Amino acid sequence: MPTFPANTPLIERHIAFFIFEEVKLLDATGPLQVFADANEVLGYDAYITTLASHHGGPVKTDTGILLNTRRVAGVGLDETDTLIVCGGDGVDAASRDHRLVASVLRATERCGRIASTCTGAFLLAAAGLLDGRRAVTHWRRCDELAENCPKAEIDPDPIYIEDDGVWTSAGVTAGIDLALAMVEADHGREAALELARNLLVYVKRPGGQSQFSEALKEQTRSASGKFDALHFWMRDNLTADLRIEALAERSGMSARNFARLYIRETGHTPARAVEQFRVDAARVMLEDVKLSIKTIATACGFGNDERMRRSFARLMGVTPQAYRDRFAAVEPD
Repeated sequence: MPTFPANTPLIERHIAFFIFEEVKLLDATGPLQVFADANEVLGYDAYITTLASHHGGPVKTDTGILLNTRRVAGVGLDETDTLIVCGGDGVDAASRDHRLVASVLRATERCGRIASTCTGAFLLAAAGLLDGRRAVTHWRRCDELAENCPKAEIDPDPIYIEDDGVWTSAGVTAGIDLALAMVEADHGREAALELARNLLVYVKRPGGQSQFSEALKEQTRSASGKFDALHFWMRDNLTADLRIEALAERSGMSARNFARLYIRETGHTPARAVEQFRVDAARVMLEDVKLSIKTIATACGFGNDERMRRSFARLMGVTPQAYRDRFAAVEPD
């Protein structure tokens, strides 16, 4: 077990997870596990965790598993404590329940930290807690959150954001990243690194959620899924001939019919999809500082680093080197 400075104050922090019917199980249990394991790493009960809800009692999750909760009004959080509002399929109904929203707002009145995992940000927005702040949620619903909460600045890329004591995180597993960041804020990087080692995760995950979302969007744009198999093949063969004629032949169509149908199904051209897949692959490789930009450009099918630079500027608004400088992965020691 690691040894931390003897003069470190042994503060006990209460972490309450606010849940509701059809909450996503991992939105609560992922970060909850982080705080439980932090106690082992730190060698004392630094975090006391509670599952809370509006009424208290058993709450059904999206998996069918029931979680027993306390009534949030009776939890009693103060300035050293944190309320984490979880997300899930039931968040829309929860956000329309004025009594539930009011109970969340009352619970945060003396709270030192307020947070959400995934779509729990919609409940924070309904309570007015995102007004004037930057925030993030699951990539699928960032545009919707921006429409629902025009007083907030919704940034779709970060894994998590902290703005003036309010923390929000991206989709599902990003709640683990958020919890690790809180442990680091409370107890320093050494403790967070040790905890990350135990959990076999990055203490700070490289890149943003868009590195996952763009590839997934290519599979979900088309309701029919007609080009799913082609997209999988394209991502695995980025150095192959990916011109329209070659993709059309692989799909058993004429080039003209393929291009017309592809645009109708996905909303963009095959060339745009090829460029996005290559940029997505390059982003992952850029996080490995041992690989040169020229090597990455060749491996991802750009042909040369100048062509990759132009694609990054067009799709990302930054150069490959700027992306690497920001997101280069640092492995836990």
